[in-house]
Amino acid sequence: PLVVQFRAGCVLYPNTTRQGFLSVSWGGRDLVAFEVDTQHWEARQPSQLAELVSKSLNKQKSLRVLLEYLLSIWICQSNFLTLKRYGRAALERQEPPVATVFARTPSLDQLLLVCHVTGFYPRPISVAWLRDGQEVPPGPALSTSTILPNADLTYQLRSVLAVAPRDGHSYACRVRHHSLGTRSLLIPWG
Repeated sequence: PLVVQFRAGCVLYPNTTRQGFLSVSWGGRDLVAFEVDTQHWEARQPSQLAELVSKSLNKQKSLRVLLEYLLSIWICQSNFLTLKRYGRAALERQEPPVATVFARTPSLDQLLLVCHVTGFYPRPISVAWLRDGQEVPPGPALSTSTILPNADLTYQLRSVLAVAPRDGHSYACRVRHHSLGTRSLLIPWG
């Protein structure tokens, strides 16, 4: 079967500008795309079909003007305002992290300090170990997991620091997250 797909939407940039888009795919590959700024269809693959379709669509000025209006005003502006009005809570959602520190002893000469941080949203977070108040640099003794999703749409991660038992140093896990503002969580070990 022949499958033709249309994809339209609006890209929102951090500086609050918006850019509408429309692309047509054929057989799973991009064929042509409408450039809103220039009101022009462009071939998205080096084929005779893509060239033929883009040339044919570019001859239809009324269609290009209508698409520019729909993509710029209707999709980007009107829908964005609706999303902003009803989606503000979701877009601005923040959940503060909860952190716990505990130890594991895989051998008599090694202690693994584990900082488990969970329940935070949005995803970006900074977790570091402090030794006597100074940040422990990356190295073989320090291992941090990737950020993993929780079932409640928050995130979690673990940071593990290998130390010698009773080495005389004090250790703490420091967590920085957008939901905490300028504050940090500082969870001491022991």
